[in-house]
Amino acid sequence: MKIYDCTTFYSEHLMMDIRFNVLNDFVEKFIVCESTFSHSGKKKKLNFDINNYPKFKDKISYIVIDEEPPNIIGDKDGLAKPFEKRSDSLKRIELSYDYMIKALSDVNDDDLIILSDNDEIPNLDSKQFKNSKKNILIFKQLFFYYKFNLLYDLIPWYGSKAVKKKKLLSMSWLRNLKNKRYPYWRLDTIFSKNKYINLEIINDGGWHFTNLMSAEKMYEKYSNFGHHDEFKLSGLTVDDLQKKIDDKEMFFNHFADKEKYKERWNFDYKLKKINNDKLPTYLQSEEIQKKLNLWFD
Repeated sequence: MKIYDCTTFYSEHLMMDIRFNVLNDFVEKFIVCESTFSHSGKKKKLNFDINNYPKFKDKISYIVIDEEPPNIIGDKDGLAKPFEKRSDSLKRIELSYDYMIKALSDVNDDDLIILSDNDEIPNLDSKQFKNSKKNILIFKQLFFYYKFNLLYDLIPWYGSKAVKKKKLLSMSWLRNLKNKRYPYWRLDTIFSKNKYINLEIINDGGWHFTNLMSAEKMYEKYSNFGHHDEFKLSGLTVDDLQKKIDDKEMFFNHFADKEKYKERWNFDYKLKKINNDKLPTYLQSEEIQKKLNLWFD
């Protein structure tokens, strides 16, 4: 069985380098997809350069999207409502996922296709993963913020998802799979395209490293990502984000009602510093930690 790692790219150079180094020994091919449009619909330059990764160059397939998805609602001269902006963002995100199928035409039926956001890294050295016989896998990941060793421990992160090529319906279908295995008596799974009995949750499934960037870059990211409309309504500034980084506090509350923007984007939960042995082997290296000392607490 060969493994194909698929991810999107915006401008996360650090995370892409970490991803390649952590997964290189396990992966047959890296599929990287980048659009000339942000999730908010703004035209953007291409930021990925395959020449920046000479060690992995022969393994990388780089795909560019230079179009908008069909049926975009659009800005409506500044009158578009938040749910309409969110709908357009979802269409752009799904287009970026489904474009990756272009690089998978020669993949064999029993090969494994993994789909992740750029900052979600599956643990392919997991014994549970290696022993699994299931066709569909979901990776339960540790959730880190701002630094490689600052853990957000209130929730697990179900990030990377994988499927054998013979069971793949579409890449957006894979991304939207429900994060649980349903019991055999749940008859609704027979007709569902996102609820499954025959899948496995990989409990030591890897790492979600998010917002390892400056406050300025973070502000740019959230102004252009899928929930950009919510972020704008939150009123958060670059200075607000910098204070959260300095205080090692979360700013986004995953438990708040999504309609209550002030509560959802105003959180003060303290992150936990963890031991290095919970990190990928690559990041446990003293040499790498010295090189990346800015991103360790």
